[in-house]
Order: sequence, then structure tokens, then C-alpha cells
Amino acid sequence: MPASSTKGASGAGGSAAGATPVAGAPAAGGAPAPVAASSLLPVGSVAPVFTATAHDGHVVDLAKLKGHYVVLYFYPKDDTPGCTKEACEFRDTWGVLQKQGVAVYGVSTQGMASHQAFAEKHHIPFPLIPDEKGALAAQYQVPVLDGKARRITYLIGPDGRIRQVWPSVNPIGHAAEVMKAIGLAPMPAK
Repeated sequence: MPASSTKGASGAGGSAAGATPVAGAPAAGGAPAPVAASSLLPVGSVAPVFTATAHDGHVVDLAKLKGHYVVLYFYPKDDTPGCTKEACEFRDTWGVLQKQGVAVYGVSTQGMASHQAFAEKHHIPFPLIPDEKGALAAQYQVPVLDGKARRITYLIGPDGRIRQVWPSVNPIGHAAEVMKAIGLAPMPAK
């Protein structure tokens, strides 16, 4: 759970008839609506600082990561098809990312035990942050619906500012997109 921040959570209200729906609220047919990039933290803004304990006991302190790229990806649920694909693609590029000093953190609303089991089952080498109360999601303006964070990725630059935001992530190929945004050659497809 996040212990400190420099930016407070932003609230989300309901929508009245005829009003614009809340970003990420279910669209007609029950599928989540796309999250509008304008509802997320903008590129160029200072990334909210946080401290959290990951599934492996690693204490993540964003303030101490200045000078490095940080990939902060929010995902809905451990061990589901899309979330597993996304985590495994980051796992498969981990060697290259780590050599370049890039920190990768997965964040979802599951607890420590769920993250530990997910990481062990799929050999995830990077920290997964439990955000059971959605406090970190709120700091980054990531909608949480039915207890699950939307799939959104922030790339934080070495200067501590947001370099790129992916408001609608396709888990297949996402790690390659992130690598390209950092200026690294994507891994060849297996």
C-alpha cells in the first residue's frame, strides 16, 4: 500500500442523464468504455511519488528512482489471460530492461498472497505492488471498476515526469511498445 505521496487522489463522480459518463464506466453492453487520455495524468506532469511494499518484500520508493525510466503498469487481475500475457511479455524483456536500468512495476488491487502466487507460477522477476484499497490507482487517476484497476501504463522518465501514457493497452505486444518508447529494440517474437 502506498505510504506517501506528493499528489492527492482525484475523485470520480457519477453521471447524470445526458452527462458524459465517468472514464472507464461500463459502456452499453457491459464492456468497459475506453479510458479517455484526458482523464489520466498528462504527459510532462510530475509523477506522483509513492512508497509501497511489493509482493517480494521489495520496498518501492519512486523518489529514489530518479535517473531511471520506470514502467508503472496497472492491470485488472492476477492470473487472468490478458494480465498473464502482459506480465509474461514484460518478464521476457526483463533482461534487456534491467540491463538498461529500467524499473518495471505491475500494480493491481489483489493482495500480497495473490501477487506472490501469480509471480511464482509465471516466474515474474519484477515487483508486483498490491493496491487493495486503490490508493495508488487514485494517485495516477486510474479508474477502478468492480474492484479491478483498468489496464493503463505510465512511462516515467529519468526526470520523474510522465513521458508516455497508454490509456488503452492491448497486452499482446505492449512490452515491445514500451521498449520502443524508451528507445530500446523490441525482442524478436518467439
